[in-house]
Amino acid sequence: MPRRPASYSILAALLLLASCREARVAAYRVPKETPMPAPATTPSQPDMASTSVPTASGAGLTWTAPADWEVQAPAAMRRGSYLITGTDGSTADLSITAFPGDVGGDLANVNRWRGQIQLPPLTMEELSGLFTELEARGLTLKFVDLANPQLAEPMRILGGLVSYQGNTWFFKLMGPAALVAREKPAFVAFLESVKAP
Repeated sequence: MPRRPASYSILAALLLLASCREARVAAYRVPKETPMPAPATTPSQPDMASTSVPTASGAGLTWTAPADWEVQAPAAMRRGSYLITGTDGSTADLSITAFPGDVGGDLANVNRWRGQIQLPPLTMEELSGLFTELEARGLTLKFVDLANPQLAEPMRILGGLVSYQGNTWFFKLMGPAALVAREKPAFVAFLESVKAP
């Protein structure tokens, strides 16, 4: 029994000595964390909405537009832009863009346009026979006509695409179905006017 008070005394003395030490503040430098890179998209499913796509460089194509198509100011990634106005005041937009390579291929490009008017994507088998080929001054353009009459305001897209010097050029007329239908002959003539310099 006499040993217990002694061991308590030693323990109390050690605690007293430990508490008398000066407190030290230490500072550390931690490198800033780098953000995780975004996951890459697979070639079969390109994500054009979130991917920065370089525009085509080099010499471009030229065309002749109908006089009643109103030329618009240049916009991001567009090589040309027109506004088409109907007699009822409705408007359709014609855009001309060019990108390096095939931009995912015909199926991806058609399905991108279909998505813009809320149509379901096609399969490769369904794509067969969808295009009409147009000869345009030494170039062969692929022409497609897409419509969605099921929308509250039916929409239609007339599209043309052509490969030229390693780039794919897109000519797209999009707007209310009735106005786009009215402009179809003018759009086909417009595509047939496209030529290389």
